[in-house]
Amino acid sequence: MTKTTFTREEIQQYAQLSPFELKNIFIDLAEQAQADKPGQKEKSSRQMLNAGRGNPNWIATGPREAFYALGYFALEESRRVWTADNLGGMPEKQGAYERFDTFVRRHPDLPGIELLAQCVQHAIQRFGFDKDEWVHELTDGITGDNYPVPDRMLAQGEQVVRGYLADEMFDKKAPADNNLSLFATEGGTAAMCYIFDSLMKNGLLKKGDKIALMVPVFTPYIEIPELDTYEFDVTYISASKFAETGVREWRYPEEEVAKLEDPEIKLVCLVNPSNPPSLALSTRVANQIKEIVATKNPNLLLVTDDVYGTFVEGFRSIAADLPRNTLLVYSYSKHYGCTGWRLGVIGLHDDNIIDERIAQLPQEEKDRLNKRYGSLTLEPEKIRFIDRLVADSRQVALNHTAGLSLPQQVMMSLFSLFDMLDEGQAYKEKIRSIVRQRLDLLLEGAQMKIHEDPHRAAYYIELDLLAEAGRVHGTSFAQFLEKNYEPVDALFRLAQQTGVVLLNGGGFEGPEWSVRVSLANLDNLDYLKIGHHLRGIFDDYAEEWRTSQA
Repeated sequence: MTKTTFTREEIQQYAQLSPFELKNIFIDLAEQAQADKPGQKEKSSRQMLNAGRGNPNWIATGPREAFYALGYFALEESRRVWTADNLGGMPEKQGAYERFDTFVRRHPDLPGIELLAQCVQHAIQRFGFDKDEWVHELTDGITGDNYPVPDRMLAQGEQVVRGYLADEMFDKKAPADNNLSLFATEGGTAAMCYIFDSLMKNGLLKKGDKIALMVPVFTPYIEIPELDTYEFDVTYISASKFAETGVREWRYPEEEVAKLEDPEIKLVCLVNPSNPPSLALSTRVANQIKEIVATKNPNLLLVTDDVYGTFVEGFRSIAADLPRNTLLVYSYSKHYGCTGWRLGVIGLHDDNIIDERIAQLPQEEKDRLNKRYGSLTLEPEKIRFIDRLVADSRQVALNHTAGLSLPQQVMMSLFSLFDMLDEGQAYKEKIRSIVRQRLDLLLEGAQMKIHEDPHRAAYYIELDLLAEAGRVHGTSFAQFLEKNYEPVDALFRLAQQTGVVLLNGGGFEGPEWSVRVSLANLDNLDYLKIGHHLRGIFDDYAEEWRTSQA
């Protein structure tokens, strides 16, 4: 292999891009690596391996089949009310459960019908739903013939998703009352936007305020605070611990977490398990944050993005331990392979410091907010923050048509109920084993060492090439790399010479020489190939270093 054709100055320019935009450059290079070579008739047999994005290559089929089976029942319910060619009526509530039960018995061979019946019955037994109301919510919801009412989330659906979060995010040990109000959103992406926007709109954050980010972290959490809308003063809490020389632990030192003691820091954002290191927050750090909130910074607000929590055995969100201070963000996209469905929720405990702080705002601010939300109620000061999020998501004026589409909410309920069944737990173990096997294959090919951690989600892996250089060949080799190459040089070489696309860890506020590998979106043996290619690039650097020494 040879050096990249890009100059160091060109690479410096490209390195300023977001990693997700830089990825497009790598994809172009990888596609060129597949193209015809000059003077050759045959196309290169080299395969592009794009491990840059976290879209999984699996889907949960069972809940989808149940969803489609429900659709057939819903259409039958519609035609029962009114039918004329392609015209139907709106499903009726009275007697809905009995008709559903009859439909299930009439169509035993319909794909998904058995699982659908299990989900419906499980919800009735666990949550004590009125049978007709529950079946009607599903039927009317999948039909999509009404605006979302309540706008924040369907009544039974909210209880189902709350139960799912209690199982998977709180390790079945939710806060005693578990009064977690939920807002169904268009994935975690929308949740992020809504939260930042409403915190600003309600005077809880102001332009230039000090916030903290636990890094490395998903890049938008770094880029949003830099926008001219916010221009926050950001403090980084870095996972900078080493397990041994050249092997990062990706854990937060006590002195880093202690930065949160500063009462000027109003908000801390974390992805848990982290992205890209893919490790769940340790009990030590969670306890330290709890102590800081209890003593030094009681008004600290936490936003925890727990999308990868289901990939860690015994995962427990910090929202379970600090319910009054925490906004929980969860997305179904990764676990169920449903990024295109756009399914997410924001959770906020009914007893929370946000509503308290709004109530304590100066009268001038209260008057401003009463005017903002005055069209919704005669007592706008009583609107909770979770409901202000909903109103703000539709510029207040369109609050009456706010809410996630009803078919999406029904799919969310079925995904949640599937997880509560034995089939759903077996599915969870399967996808966990998939990413772990891929990690093993990647490391086998790359011949790199990582710290063993029982709380590793393994959805991604972040590999620090500079630390690995020091571990394998000593500090002289590491210094050679820093002096002669840009940190993203290895990624340009990988794309241009091997067709492999990875992301730069520096773009996630991680070590500049680190790379992020998604373990979710390629076939298992592709990760062995990526590992071999990564080792080949690494060995090329080592050979160049030895030549320079000679």
